[in-house]
Parts: sequence; C-alpha cells; structure tokens
Amino acid sequence: MKKYKQLTSEQRYAIYLEMKNGAFQREIAKKIGVSPSTVSREVRRNKNKFGGYSWRLAQEMANERKEHLPGNRATPEWIKQKVFRQVRQDWSPKQISGYFKRYESIDISHETIYKWIRKDKNEGGDLYKHCRHRLKYRQRPVGSVKNIPNRVSIRQRPAEADGTRFGDFEMDTIIGATHSEAILTLTERKTNYLLIRKLPKGKDSGGVVKEVFKALLPFKDILKTITTDNGSEFAAHREITKKLEVPIYFTDPYSSWQKGAIENANKLIRQYIPKKASFKDYSDDDIKQIQYKLNHRPREKLNFNSPKNVFYKNCM
Repeated sequence: MKKYKQLTSEQRYAIYLEMKNGAFQREIAKKIGVSPSTVSREVRRNKNKFGGYSWRLAQEMANERKEHLPGNRATPEWIKQKVFRQVRQDWSPKQISGYFKRYESIDISHETIYKWIRKDKNEGGDLYKHCRHRLKYRQRPVGSVKNIPNRVSIRQRPAEADGTRFGDFEMDTIIGATHSEAILTLTERKTNYLLIRKLPKGKDSGGVVKEVFKALLPFKDILKTITTDNGSEFAAHREITKKLEVPIYFTDPYSSWQKGAIENANKLIRQYIPKKASFKDYSDDDIKQIQYKLNHRPREKLNFNSPKNVFYKNCM
C-alpha cells in the first residue's frame, strides 16, 4: 500500500467547505497547508458513488483503511487464546506459527507471538515462563576433556552420518547441581526424536552402559552410529558397541557443535529441569512426561511435524 499524508478530520472538513464554494484543489491545498497532489488523492480516494465528497464519509473510510494497514490488523481474541494454550504447552512461538499456518490456515507470525508474551510479562503474566529461555539467554559452561581409552574420532565417522540419513544418534548427559546426579539423553539426528533416562549411579560408566542398552535395544535394527563427547561417563563405550553392535564416535575437545542435535535437546530439557534443580525431585514418570512433551512438539526442520511422527514413519 502506497504511503500518503493522513489528513485530520478538520482538514477534510475544510476541503469539503472549499469544494462546496467552488475552489480549485490547488487553492484548497494552499489554504490547509498540504500539496495539491494530497488533496487530489484525498478526493479521488474518498468520493462517494455519485462522485461527491463528504468529509464524514472520508473520515470513516480513512479509519477503516488504517485498521487494515500492516501492524494495525486486530487479531481475533479466539486466535490469541488458541496461541496462549500452545505457549502453555511449551511450544515455541516459531513452532506455533509454523504449525498453525500449515495445519490450521491461521497466519500469525512468531514475532507477534513474542510481542504478546512480552506484553503479558510486563502485565504480571506467566506466559514467558513457558519459553525455552524465559526470554533470556544463558551461556553454557565448557566442560573438561577426559582421556577415553580406545576412542574413535568423529573424523573417522562415515560421511553419510551427517544427519540426513535415518539411524544416526547423538548421546550426552545432563549433570545435576551437586555433580552427583546425571540424566542420559539420546537423540536421532534426522528426526530429533529424544530419549531421556535418569542415571541412578550418576556418571558411573557402568550405569551409563546399562541405561543406553535399555533405551536403544528396541531400535537396535535401525542403529547406524552414535556420536558423543569425551565425558568420563562414556569410558565403557566398547561395552555399548558390543551389546548393540553400533560404532561410537567421539567429538573433538571443546567442539560441542559437532553434536549439535543433542546439545539443542539438552537445552530444551532445561526448560523443565533448571540447572540448579535436584534430579531427586523428578521421578521416572516426570522424565517420561518431559520426553513425551518434547517428542510431540512440532519442529521447523520437520516442516512442523513432530519428532515422534517422523521417527516412527522411518522405523516402518
């Protein structure tokens, strides 16, 4: 829509009076302090069906056009409430926007949803608490490098294990506030399907082997590779390879980006389990519920389908 000078109701009334007296548009423009083209455009835009000009009708038509300008269109309340329900289900604004556009023909931008969440926060609401970073961003601390015997470098991993084929997993642990508690996380790289298990013995490598085996045994037939970091909890990696018949590759030191899928998944989990929280406060059922929620949330990389749907379609 082309920009044009917004006349006041007083200026429109003046145009009406001058036109009624037979004044030309150039004279009218000079009297009300605008360019002649503004008056010409005003009359042409707001004339009635008989070709006449009414300042009241012109003002009503201008108000209506203003409501439909980008940024001024009012969103129906039922759409807002529908959006807020999904925010409270911990969907991100981009997930909500993409899902609604694809599956419900509701076109609402994620920037608009963020604006509503910020407005709600300023008014004392709690919608922001359902956002991944609570509208804030934290810096992830860098861990130490451990010496893993018989480790195989990620540089030896097959090129096709780049996240485009199905069956390549990434593995990591989330450490509790006291460093004596840990949670095992696994994700399939292509679909972002996530598996979460509490580790009863913390970072004990034997306990890690046991939980990895239980988590991945149902999917043994589709396993191709596992990529992880140099944490001491993965020192018994050869036992995992022996039990599941899957090779394990280790990232370079301080290179978390080489297993970006699981790093991102861990950040999503932190939305439910803050860094200072004790894992003792979360039962196995709580962990399963978190896994369920994350696997049912739409993802942009999956064209706003859910990891669960895409994962099991690939399993067939």
